[in-house]
Amino acid sequence: MREYFRLHQFDFELPLDIVVVPKRNLQAKQLTLALTIDEFTPLLTRIREEAAAS
Repeated sequence: MREYFRLHQFDFELPLDIVVVPKRNLQAKQLTLALTIDEFTPLLTRIREEAAAS
């Protein structure tokens, strides 16, 4: 997850603190960069769009 944010930190310059709480059934070994990209990119894009609209 750190790698995702390191790679995308300049894509989401938002005045926000983001707290990530993992799903209960998520095993740490299952969390790959590809899975993180699939899960977080649409979410952070939506957050950025909503922040721009307000």
